Amino acid sequence: MRYPADTRPEGPLMTDTSPILLAHILNGPDRGVCDETKLIHTLREDTLGWVHLSGTHGAAEDWIMTHLDYLDPQAAEALLDVDTRPRMMALGDGLMIILRGMNWNEGEDPEDMVSVRMYIDAHRIVTISRKRVRSIELLDSEIRRGRGPESAGAFLVQLIEYLVAGIGKFQTSLDKQAETLEDAVIAQGSESLRREVVDMRLQVIAALRFLVPQRDVLSDVVRSDAPFIDLVTRREIEEEAIKMTRIVEDMEELRDQTMVLREELSGQLSDRLNKNMFVMSMASVIFLPLGFLTGLFGVNVGGMPGVNDSHAFADLAIICAVIAVVQILGLVMLRWIGRRR
Repeated sequence: MRYPADTRPEGPLMTDTSPILLAHILNGPDRGVCDETKLIHTLREDTLGWVHLSGTHGAAEDWIMTHLDYLDPQAAEALLDVDTRPRMMALGDGLMIILRGMNWNEGEDPEDMVSVRMYIDAHRIVTISRKRVRSIELLDSEIRRGRGPESAGAFLVQLIEYLVAGIGKFQTSLDKQAETLEDAVIAQGSESLRREVVDMRLQVIAALRFLVPQRDVLSDVVRSDAPFIDLVTRREIEEEAIKMTRIVEDMEELRDQTMVLREELSGQLSDRLNKNMFVMSMASVIFLPLGFLTGLFGVNVGGMPGVNDSHAFADLAIICAVIAVVQILGLVMLRWIGRRR
């Protein structure tokens, strides 16, 4: 899935008093972008209309309560909810569906997924989000070109396809990043890689928080008996549900992989520390008796042997060297040093 640099809709509908971002009539002779007055009329009739609202607009709640007063109160409440998780709820002949898409907004983390709340039935589609959703904008772009869906089922399928494709793109990028990171951990084992491993694990965990329930939501939609979901629509959504399941499984595998990488990195750093400590210990073993010997002969008191002998220093140096060699040979025979570690 390739996303354009900017897919903002061209519609000039949102004003200080109206929270409408997008408004379309999806079938019939008046198919295309429409104004607010025509949209309100369309949403009450049999012609299929779609409105996308800004959840952060101050007039969003009043607009929904005024112009969508025929909706189930639970649907209105769910549309306006700030903190959401993916879920599906059957309301009469319609469905209240909350999904998540990757956050491709500039300066934000993709795993901080954006919410799309949607009420959909055979004659009206109401979506609302608090941030830009690329999948919504891509769908709007397709409709403006005359290639968009003409039924509620087709709309739902296409929106799910865009959302799942964006999630798949994110998962693929993490897969490639994990492969590169794994090679770096095995080849270098640098402590600086620990931060990258932790960051990736946090990304995966944050995404799984929404992806796991979203997988279940798509399965619930497949099993739904909503009138606008025909056999073809059901099969296409089932295919996207299978893709979503595979993505979740891959993300869970990535989570486990980052844990293994972290343990491998910690093990390498621990082995390196142990090796350095071993070298220092062996040096201490060798130099401890030598230090004792030289310290003993360095005592400045009467009666020290060799004080008046001009060869005493050379003799002491030779004795120290012999002791050091004997110690090294002994450590080699004990296989404390000299073996492949």
